[in-house]
Amino acid sequence: MTMKLALIFALGITSTAALVSAHAQTYQWKDNNGRTVISDSPPPGTAKTKRAIGEAPAATGFVETPAPGEKKAEAPQTTAEKDLEFKKRQQEAREKAEKAEKEQAAAREKQANCENARRNLAALESNQPIASLDEKGERQAMDINQRNQEMERARRFMAESCK
Repeated sequence: MTMKLALIFALGITSTAALVSAHAQTYQWKDNNGRTVISDSPPPGTAKTKRAIGEAPAATGFVETPAPGEKKAEAPQTTAEKDLEFKKRQQEAREKAEKAEKEQAAAREKQANCENARRNLAALESNQPIASLDEKGERQAMDINQRNQEMERARRFMAESCK
């Protein structure tokens, strides 16, 4: 019986010691060299990041504080949040592609207008007979003044559209 009593007593002492050590506050921090340190003593003021392990931050008053320039880890995203971000990225990609297509179409149209203006000016400068339509819709040959006015208008248009 004394053996059982001694065993129970030893077991009680061991469990009490384990409870006392398990209840002790544990701290974790990164030192100036970037190494992670875990200790039962509080970190020095020069530690880069600090946090208490094993207790809620409100109970100890010890809160994890990232060093300047270091980002704090964000909580993991839910599936719905990930899906929403994915759809947002898809929409942004679609809008970017549409914008690029519109810009390309505008550039092609500008290039076509420039080429038409160059051909028109070349025809006007060739001194070949050119006819225009009058108010009645009848063809009428251009005189030298009309030709000069049209050449000046074509040069201004080219200056604007052929940049």
